[in-house]
Amino acid sequence: MKNSSQFSRRQFLRGAGIMLGLPWFESVSSFGAPVIKGTPQAPRRLGICFFGNGVNPHHWGAANGPGGLEFLQTLKPLDPVKNKVMVFKGLWNPSTVAGPGGHYPKMNILSGLKVKQTTTDVEVGLTMDQIIANKIGQQTPVASLAIGTEGPKYSTDSGYTSLYSAYLSWSSPTTPAPKEIYPQQAFDQLFDDGSKRARDKSVLDLVMQDASSLRGKLSRRDGQKLDEYLTSVRDLEQRIERSEKLSTAEATTRGWQPSVTKPWLARPASGIPAQQEEHVKLMLDIMVLAFQMDRTRVVTNMLTNDLSSMNFGFLGVKGGQHELSHHANDADRLASYQKSNEYMVKVWSEALQKMEATQEGERTLLDNSMIMLTSSLYDGNAHDSTQLPLILAGGGGGTLRGGRYFDYSKDPNRKLCRLHLAMMDRMGVKTEHFGDADNPLPDLV
Repeated sequence: MKNSSQFSRRQFLRGAGIMLGLPWFESVSSFGAPVIKGTPQAPRRLGICFFGNGVNPHHWGAANGPGGLEFLQTLKPLDPVKNKVMVFKGLWNPSTVAGPGGHYPKMNILSGLKVKQTTTDVEVGLTMDQIIANKIGQQTPVASLAIGTEGPKYSTDSGYTSLYSAYLSWSSPTTPAPKEIYPQQAFDQLFDDGSKRARDKSVLDLVMQDASSLRGKLSRRDGQKLDEYLTSVRDLEQRIERSEKLSTAEATTRGWQPSVTKPWLARPASGIPAQQEEHVKLMLDIMVLAFQMDRTRVVTNMLTNDLSSMNFGFLGVKGGQHELSHHANDADRLASYQKSNEYMVKVWSEALQKMEATQEGERTLLDNSMIMLTSSLYDGNAHDSTQLPLILAGGGGGTLRGGRYFDYSKDPNRKLCRLHLAMMDRMGVKTEHFGDADNPLPDLV
């Protein structure tokens, strides 16, 4: 028999996509060593998952029942983790109804600020995930990860560019965080052996040379755009340098060590998966694995874009997601829309269950995280953003208590940014104001 100092706390049974972990033993610490008072605790993680085109309001929601949360039909896949889930009703961003447009003005979920009506010089506001990443990102090889399944498309509507529909995270008020939609490249960002960093550095050198030669030929406005672009390039340079330093650091220098030390997910094939459902699941798996191995602590994951054309033929329905959302109360189309909603909640729940199966000391990975699921619309058919479908899973490192339903629909101060303030505080960002909010939501513990 192995003694406690040799005992591996995490051993997995792998089959049918399910990971089962051994229970937490009080005599064995997070890393297989004897429990020592003052052992570093696991860090907190933040994940924001998004799907476009709203929900069927007739079957989305929950209630507080005698046995805890009671879900309406769409949220029933969350039953296995219902004690780790909070469902919110009524939260919104008031600026989304300040101008024209059904979709694009709503894509300020993580900033709360008004989306600029423009087809050129886009502006949404610095998002809460990036503020958090700026605070804690130096502690991991990748400061934050923005992933998704669909790239941007270029068109205009009501004076807005469709670029807005493709981005959730913004690294500056006018610059979306680069989003990776290729699973293999997202995987390589997190688990590179060093060769990718070397290639990236050589490419960055060429980019900087080209930018320097171009500057004298640009107008003042284009020069400003170039400066914004180079800021993103410098961010990437810093990410590469940070990854190199952390990759060569001694294990003891970082204090807390993750319980999962090698990827259980095989490196994905190149390109976009042929099956859309496989693409969605892969990106969720990459998010979970990134948290398990502490490669990053901040992830935004766009399961679909807003105005998404993702086809749910694998569910036996016809039409893209945006088309289904405009069902006009036709029974058949509404049923198809409902299936797409249920699918999104189902795959999200599966990711949560994997996190719950990952033990980190006295808590699980899910207990140490805050994972949000939301959309930019409530009733997709009506383009309604006066409230948003919003679920928050996880324990925030012991600072959140799940298994509850919150109805803020009659609260005059029901701003979504109040929830963001509460989450930012739990991630180590102390601020009295964010977006349009001046005080955080109370009573989350």
